Amino acid sequence: MRKRSHSRRGNVRPVRSLGDPVLRTECDPVRTFDASLERLVDDMFVTMYEENGAGLAANQIGVGLRVFVYDCEDDRGRRHIGHVVNPELVVADGERLVESEGCLSLPGLRFETPRYAHAVVEGVDMKGGPVRVEGTGYFARCLQHECGHLDGRVYVDVLSGDARREAMRAIRGLRR
Repeated sequence: MRKRSHSRRGNVRPVRSLGDPVLRTECDPVRTFDASLERLVDDMFVTMYEENGAGLAANQIGVGLRVFVYDCEDDRGRRHIGHVVNPELVVADGERLVESEGCLSLPGLRFETPRYAHAVVEGVDMKGGPVRVEGTGYFARCLQHECGHLDGRVYVDVLSGDARREAMRAIRGLRR
């Protein structure tokens, strides 16, 4: 299990699996910045660490709000830990890297997934203060992945051709 470095308390919530409609529904913006939002962020961190994830979007635990948390390294080995409320992916550029990617909502499956090597997300923190997060390498991949969740997409949606067909066969095999 990943070392927990986020000091907040929270409760583990069940992670929703592909097939749950909440994963295919665009999330609503957060409009109320209060203790319930802070509890949600705490629960998301605890759940992400319990599941050994690098990121977690609110809809993955059944909450249709635009929030994600993360704890992952960039291409220089620097660890990034945080959360973004009402995130918007404002930059996804640079080289397109095809690397193995997984998702807590598709447990046990990993596919070679194309992502940009650089990403920038803008939003706010749980108090409503502005946040700008810039990532490279694996962290850029994480930012793109989590923003996709909040738009009602999962990572296999960016696959094409043989990779997509392989992913769909594997997903159908999970449902049997």
